[in-house]
Amino acid sequence: MTIRIVGGGLAGTEAAWQAASRGVPVTLYEMRPVRATAVHKTDRLAELVCSNSFRGDKLDNAVGLLKEEMRRLDSLVMRAAEASRVPAGAALAVDRERFADIITQTLTDHPLITIVRDEITAIPQSTETDPVIIATGPLTSDALSADLASVVGQKHLYFYDAISPIVLADTIDRSKVFRQSRWDRSLRGSQGSQGSQGSRGAEGAQGSQGAQGAEGAQGSQGAQGAEGSQGGEGAACGVDDGAGDYLNCPLTRDEYQAFYAALTSAESATVHDFDKERFFEGCLPIEVMAHRGPDTLRFGPMKPVGLTDPRTGREPYAAVQLRQDNLAGDHFSLVGFQTQIKWGDQARVLRLIPGLEAAEFVRFGMVHRNTYVNGPTVLAETWQVRARPTLFFAGQMSGVEGYVESAASGLLAGINAARLAKGDAVSSPPRTTAIGALAYYVSHANPAHYEPSNITFGIIQALAKAPRGKKERNEALSARALADLAAWMGSDLDFFVADHTRKNQDLTP
Repeated sequence: MTIRIVGGGLAGTEAAWQAASRGVPVTLYEMRPVRATAVHKTDRLAELVCSNSFRGDKLDNAVGLLKEEMRRLDSLVMRAAEASRVPAGAALAVDRERFADIITQTLTDHPLITIVRDEITAIPQSTETDPVIIATGPLTSDALSADLASVVGQKHLYFYDAISPIVLADTIDRSKVFRQSRWDRSLRGSQGSQGSQGSRGAEGAQGSQGAQGAEGAQGSQGAQGAEGSQGGEGAACGVDDGAGDYLNCPLTRDEYQAFYAALTSAESATVHDFDKERFFEGCLPIEVMAHRGPDTLRFGPMKPVGLTDPRTGREPYAAVQLRQDNLAGDHFSLVGFQTQIKWGDQARVLRLIPGLEAAEFVRFGMVHRNTYVNGPTVLAETWQVRARPTLFFAGQMSGVEGYVESAASGLLAGINAARLAKGDAVSSPPRTTAIGALAYYVSHANPAHYEPSNITFGIIQALAKAPRGKKERNEALSARALADLAAWMGSDLDFFVADHTRKNQDLTP
């Protein structure tokens, strides 16, 4: 009895933890460093290559609810993220290196987990006692992609993800930027802490990604849909959802127009080997957004709403936000500025942003392939392949979008693979929970127009009698979800109550 997991990113590492915590031996395959990818920099498990943010951390938004559910299911990804948390107001952001170190060391030290550094080019054979989980993510190798296509019986869907640049902190001109959370929301003050509702409590921490390509950008509900959101569900690729501590680069109308002209005339990198560019709407490159119209960026990643420039006392015409990227505070990422512009032009264009005229870039933005299957035609809500129930898919390649959602799919795949291996019935939490609603969406959405999705309250089963206010309605949905999750866990209490000592384990690498 052994579960084999291919891919050591968010989904794969979470699945390994869940299965091994239930007494089932796990072999986890990660191809790095034997075979590198275009965007990974290390051989660590769960390496983040896009944003370092896991988005909002309160129960009045759907991703905050999903994280709380995962904490209650003893998610390793949640615990590790909490242990590597960096300032981000009411959002959860992590030090990438510390996060990956914690995940890697925890799984390396687990007596039931064997980590194999090798590339898997074909789906391993699977049986009821030896199930297989594929969690290779958006950068699944060509050979394995070809084998996956033959198993699911159809062509892969795919799109491209683009990742944001990172700038060296001491090259930012602090005389031109100002620090402020949108609408002044922050966990550091009483307003934020009251709203967190235990999100930093329990045995919790939050997570990340990284694997045979399991990284990917985080998403939301469309690049242009972010305006006006005060920490709701749509923080695309780390676009400020009104809940973080950020450096803000304000732009006047003239500065914005000069930036826009340079951006729309910059040379983009070639998208390799594919005949159709298809980007996830919540993670569009800034130049793709810009070509939709001159004001699109001002209603997306450069929206000024909720910010006040202390030099003028007014809202700027546009603003670029910088988010701390590591614990040392010496790296800042440009929020929502994923791009595929060639590096030479990228430096020239980005240095037109006030405060970044002399910026040194630790990493330029880039574009990479994101491969996923059409979930509704392939998967059951237990994350099993319908045509081959001993095979599970998890992570972004299963048709979810976002760090938290990827880890959540791995969590349920790991639980159900362990159940299958032990001869128990598989199951999924009810649709009234965030984690159950996500599984239901992936397996029941319209396959003709399927696109990877973040968790939103819109896919959770509605309340019979909902409060009128949006915040109150969302909090009521969250309260019901946590109660229903507890009932689902209680229906098989012996399965969930195992090895409680791990919940207090020191995750310091």
